[in-house]
Amino acid sequence: MAGHSKWKQIKHYKAAADAKRGALFTKLIREITIAAKQGGGDPGGNARLRLAIETARQNSMPKENIERAVKKGTGELEGVDYQELTYEGYGPGGVAIMIGALTDNATRTVADLRHTMSRGGGTLGTPNSVAFMFDRKAQLAVDATKYAEDRVLEAAMDGGAEDMARDGDQFTITTEPSAFHAVKDALESKGIAVTEAEPVVMMPKSSVKVEGGTADQLLKLLEALEEMDDVQKVWANFDMDVADMANAG
Repeated sequence: MAGHSKWKQIKHYKAAADAKRGALFTKLIREITIAAKQGGGDPGGNARLRLAIETARQNSMPKENIERAVKKGTGELEGVDYQELTYEGYGPGGVAIMIGALTDNATRTVADLRHTMSRGGGTLGTPNSVAFMFDRKAQLAVDATKYAEDRVLEAAMDGGAEDMARDGDQFTITTEPSAFHAVKDALESKGIAVTEAEPVVMMPKSSVKVEGGTADQLLKLLEALEEMDDVQKVWANFDMDVADMANAG
């Protein structure tokens, strides 16, 4: 799964999580707010909200921040009206990029994205300019050092998973977005902890190999996109050597 899992590896090389905690909280609060707005404020009956709150807790977000975000989503507190939007474009080396955003001002967001893409050697495209290169899936990760492969695979398949692969020290489970929560519940009911869970990922159907200066330029662009407040997720169809990832920046 070139691109998506590779980009996760890259981010593990960059130990700046604490410095970016404020930006991370902004993204998590937006996700909680829109989840509560769309499905109500009860996590028990709103799977998207339940996952958003779990993620926020895992990242040490204070309880009051979570509660305030839920109330803004349900209208109990005055809040911002966010839109979910997807943008597409190309990065250095002809790499296709898809960007998931939550914004209260689409005009501002598209202008900021166009500027960031241009500065990073990319271009913002029109709708469906690269979407055909990706499949919309969901993914979950399990620590491969803690559980036997057969046990994880059986539980995942019982929940309706499509595929499972080992990626370093983790198992990556892929499924349709509609089956995401069933697979997660199936794993947890068998005592298998899910370390990462993404209800929507854009999986590239093929990859573009990048290296050297192009790889460095691409990584800087992807990082700049991820740092934008309005951007929630970034997906790209690149492939590169781990050495290039480690030396980038």
